[in-house]
Amino acid sequence: MSTYKIDQRHLNHNGRVFHFVSYEGQPANPKKEEAAVEPTWFLMGPGRRWQVMTQEALQAPEETDRCLLAWLDQHLTA
Repeated sequence: MSTYKIDQRHLNHNGRVFHFVSYEGQPANPKKEEAAVEPTWFLMGPGRRWQVMTQEALQAPEETDRCLLAWLDQHLTA
């Protein structure tokens, strides 16, 4: 059983609230030719999710929020 703890962030950006969720990584599976996947932050939307960035285990929550907001600045259009 995994000890991974899912993390979530609800961040306000330009008057809108965005929901981010972290997902656990997966080890590589050579038998199925699958590469390893790092723990990752995703932006959640209605019926969809977008990969944002790798989750850093020792990163302070304030730094994580800053990085997620920077991602929104780069990827959202007015």
